[in-house]
Amino acid sequence: MNEQLLTLTDLEKKTQLPKSWWYRRTRETGVDAVPRIKCGRYLRFEWAAVEAWLREQSRDAQAA
Repeated sequence: MNEQLLTLTDLEKKTQLPKSWWYRRTRETGVDAVPRIKCGRYLRFEWAAVEAWLREQSRDAQAA
């Protein structure tokens, strides 16, 4: 893992989506859940995984 893990605040700045949107998505489970790493009560994110997840969500929305 070469990249630094992102916090929710970092993710909010990078994507321009509010924390509330991300919190809602992190409560979801299953194969379509946002990729995250749980460190105790803290959530961290790998940007490459989140970016791929966002692209997949976009493809799914366009196909519907």
